[in-house]
Amino acid sequence: MHVSIPSELAERLRSARSVAVLTGAGVSAESGIPTFRDAQKGLWATFNPQDLATPAAFVRNPRLVWEWYAERRVTIEQTRPNPGHVALAELERRVPDFTLITQNIDGLHSLAGSQRVIELHGNIRRYRCFDENVLVADWPATDAVPPLCPNCGGLLRPDVVWFGELLDSELLSAAREAAQRCDLFLSVGTSRRLSRRLRCRRSR
Repeated sequence: MHVSIPSELAERLRSARSVAVLTGAGVSAESGIPTFRDAQKGLWATFNPQDLATPAAFVRNPRLVWEWYAERRVTIEQTRPNPGHVALAELERRVPDFTLITQNIDGLHSLAGSQRVIELHGNIRRYRCFDENVLVADWPATDAVPPLCPNCGGLLRPDVVWFGELLDSELLSAAREAAQRCDLFLSVGTSRRLSRRLRCRRSR
């Protein structure tokens, strides 16, 4: 499919030495990934997403939360990057200083070939210990749901940011720095609210 790029944008892309891109759920829609709220279907249609995506919900019913995310993970792992993901990976290869900041947890930007990716909300393909807050790559085979951390025996959880949790301060700082130093900022598949927050320079 041929896409016509406005001449002004094309010229800005050609001359840009530093580019930052912020992406949201819209960029993965063409891959068939439902938004967070659209993921409520079948059995899960009776639950409020905020009741399944908080630390308190996990403490209250860890099995329920784990199984909901497991179903979402299966759906995501069956999808592939779409032309939008591929185009951004190609743009990175052409720009000396490029940073991709994403709110998505699907990992499709990396699968498409993007190297400099800041995942503000984590990645559903990874896991971490609920108690120690460290990433866990693998664990012994078990029937336990959720599985237990091989280091401390605590419960494992998806490596995603839940309601009521703060974004990783180092990732947020890196995203803000990239947004403020770039000479071209693109917002793709998301609202402008976070874009404005990232680009707003702190008073000195």
